[in-house]
Amino acid sequence: MVLNFLWIAFFLIAFVVALIRLCMGDVVVFKTIIDGVFETAKTGVDISLGLIGVMALFLGFMQIGERAGAINVLSRIVGPFFSKLFPGVPRNHPAMGHMMMNFSANLLQLDNAATPFGLKAMESLQELNKDKETASDAQIMFMVLHASGLSIIPVSVIAQRVIVGSKNATDIFIPCVICTFVATMVAMIITAFKQHFSSRQWMAIIIFSLVGSLVLGGLAFFLRHLSTEHATIFSNVLSTGLIFLLFVVFILGGMYKKIAVYDAFIDGAKQGFDVAVRIIPYLVGMLVAISVLRNSGVFDYIMQGARWFFAQLGVNTDFVPALPTALMRPFSGSGSRAMMIDAMKANGADSFVGRLSCMFQGSSDTTFYVVALYFGSVGIKRTRYAIPASLLADLAGIITAIIVAYNWPWG
Repeated sequence: MVLNFLWIAFFLIAFVVALIRLCMGDVVVFKTIIDGVFETAKTGVDISLGLIGVMALFLGFMQIGERAGAINVLSRIVGPFFSKLFPGVPRNHPAMGHMMMNFSANLLQLDNAATPFGLKAMESLQELNKDKETASDAQIMFMVLHASGLSIIPVSVIAQRVIVGSKNATDIFIPCVICTFVATMVAMIITAFKQHFSSRQWMAIIIFSLVGSLVLGGLAFFLRHLSTEHATIFSNVLSTGLIFLLFVVFILGGMYKKIAVYDAFIDGAKQGFDVAVRIIPYLVGMLVAISVLRNSGVFDYIMQGARWFFAQLGVNTDFVPALPTALMRPFSGSGSRAMMIDAMKANGADSFVGRLSCMFQGSSDTTFYVVALYFGSVGIKRTRYAIPASLLADLAGIITAIIVAYNWPWG
């Protein structure tokens, strides 16, 4: 129901804004919108079809892991904690392992791996869902945690900073970790309140917060003392090495269990095509609505309004030029990336605006894309409070990024 209202609102708001721009002399505004609609529809299909190969690869290896029992082992390991966050999911259910692999891939910003793992996790959770068209509590908790964008190493952002010419591309690393951790905790807490968690479940969240803070703090301390070159090498080796290690472990597990490893891979890979094709209408619908909103000029008016509003309050408005990245991030990953690069080129990669735009990009995820992709893959039509919870987490990340940027001792 929320997606229905949002989708309608995107088109109606865009139409009203486009009419205003037409009255002000912008005679090409509707052409811009329609051109964007057709281009985005094509992009949505291209994205879905592009997923076929990646989905086939990872679903193939996951099938090996399932038949070898590796997924069940992982489920038992994370079961004691995940059973508190996902009380409706049995401890040894494969969904536990699938979610753990998705979160692990997200932590390392391995988008190509995170998406197949996430879609498989959502499919596993759907098996336990009694109302197949309404998101379950477990699916909502999984979705909002995924959409909060928790990551340890913002590899893609650091790479873009190097390309644009930053003298210290990794100086946004710790600020990004802080912001994304806060966003994740806010997402978890909001969802826990909505799902009426017990005292034991809240204790699990507190323990997760403490352990997460220690782990992320330790890694941040380690990487803080590495040069940009060495930090980049470490992150690349860690992320790619872990993925290949996962493949090898699954294969060895299959050999130990004496299963036909290659046949298992083929059986799993066949599912990749079905999943990719299934999400096309959901993805095209959401991306087209976002394109209409963006090309109508809505974000330009929001920016002007934000600058005026904060100026009237007497607030330092240095952060406003970086807001386009924050506003675009929930809607489009490529759009927000373009905004980030534009901010760095216009103001300097190591400027306040350049760094803050990178923090916005590295500390959240594309909420609407994730909702359309994950819920669409299993035919969920009623997302309940998943979108509001995710957007509140995004807002927490944005506010945290601004506060950290103003107070961080930039070198």
